[in-house]
Amino acid sequence: MSLRASQQGATEEQHPAIDVDWRMLDKTRFFFLGAALFSGVSATLYPIMVLKTRQQVCAHNTSSMRLGYNLVRDEGVRALYRGFGTSLLGTIPARALYMSTLEITKSNVGYIAARHLGLPESAAAATANAAAGLNASVAAQLVWTPVDVISQRLMVQNKQKGSSSNPHPHSSHYKGGYDAFRTILRVEGLRGLYRGFGMSILTYAPSSALWWATYCMTQRTIWKSLGLGLNKSGTDAEERYVPSTAMVVSVQGVSAACAGGVAAIVTTPLDTIKTRFQVMENDENKRPSIRETVRTLFREGGWRACYKGLGPRWATMSMSATTMITTYEFLKRMSTKQDINNGG
Repeated sequence: MSLRASQQGATEEQHPAIDVDWRMLDKTRFFFLGAALFSGVSATLYPIMVLKTRQQVCAHNTSSMRLGYNLVRDEGVRALYRGFGTSLLGTIPARALYMSTLEITKSNVGYIAARHLGLPESAAAATANAAAGLNASVAAQLVWTPVDVISQRLMVQNKQKGSSSNPHPHSSHYKGGYDAFRTILRVEGLRGLYRGFGMSILTYAPSSALWWATYCMTQRTIWKSLGLGLNKSGTDAEERYVPSTAMVVSVQGVSAACAGGVAAIVTTPLDTIKTRFQVMENDENKRPSIRETVRTLFREGGWRACYKGLGPRWATMSMSATTMITTYEFLKRMSTKQDINNGG
């Protein structure tokens, strides 16, 4: 992604696809369209998130396919969307906070890294993307953590406790998102809604930083390998070869999938611990500590147990990354101010 720094004097070449930074966006259109587009993406990918969460909290090793089959057989297809209303309600403000923090940080850090620190444009871009991903994730967790706590507890509960699709015998049962919110607030207080906030930061902030940095570097590597950083004649002339929209979207999609896969492999153990810490109860119907959660995981299968749900999480992050980034880039192009589109 281009940076304000590159527009103001960075000397290294970047890929020729036109990018849109924060100052170029029509903010109202950006947030309105973003809410609609990302709601649709979330609805499409939500069932995989349900299977990932259930697999992570399951006391025994069960494939995601079997869990999905048992869940649909016992409770119907609607069970794959348990907690979706709560998740969607929180996703809209969380995503808006994430996107605005991301773009503001990326522009400012990129400018400082290139103009004041003298970093090469590629290094400035990677640094800016990593810092932006980190800051955006931390900011968004203020909204996402309570939403995660509520929606994940709804995901793993089962009205039929003896059912084979029940992931764990010790889990509270709620009538819906609002009931879960009231119950958690009454029984556990505000700390209950922010249970696992620290673990969420440790999980998602590095993951987001790693994702954006990997996405940036992968995309630049692909453009460089395609030789599209130069103009048609390979000289330093001002007119450069501009790839088609289809090629731009393809490169962005492949880069996003690679970044999602890398982030999933690195951060799945932390995500498994975080999920269990947020939703599980012990035999006395008490929430275990992080240390107890880790001990339970190792008793169930050693270090490999920390990678429960890796398959669905890898698939979710790769597909979500590809879908999200193409949607996000499309959203930014659609939200560009008209005077900029017209050359003003």
